[in-house]
Amino acid sequence: MPPLQIKIINHSSNPLPSYQTVFSAGMDLYAFLEKPVLLKPFERFLVPTGIILEIPEGYEGQVRPRSGLAYKNGVTVLNSPGTIDSDYRGEIKVLLINLSEENFFVTNGMRIAQLLISPYVRTTWEQVDSLSETQRGTGGYGSTGV
Repeated sequence: MPPLQIKIINHSSNPLPSYQTVFSAGMDLYAFLEKPVLLKPFERFLVPTGIILEIPEGYEGQVRPRSGLAYKNGVTVLNSPGTIDSDYRGEIKVLLINLSEENFFVTNGMRIAQLLISPYVRTTWEQVDSLSETQRGTGGYGSTGV
């Protein structure tokens, strides 16, 4: 399948979002900052990226945490995954939160999140009085074991 072509405007001096390996699902997003931002423990900050996308109809952008940033520093994307709708034409920003007990500096050019482009299906509702039966039934949280 050929790659999906997406129009992008880059107001930053950072590279375009990019895959780090051949089989990466997500592209790294970079912080676009004039000066470093201090994230104290349990503080959040909306980090600009300087990029604007034109995602085709039928697709969405998903902003997800970078595992290394979360594991090594306790910094993650608060509204994960964040959704970028195909009709949004504003700058992509990433809502980071510091869940550690240490201060963390976000700097210009830092890889702060991953961007995935995914197809989606729109639905319509069919309101009914009952649903089909399954083996699981109404079993929810923890119902299938540990």
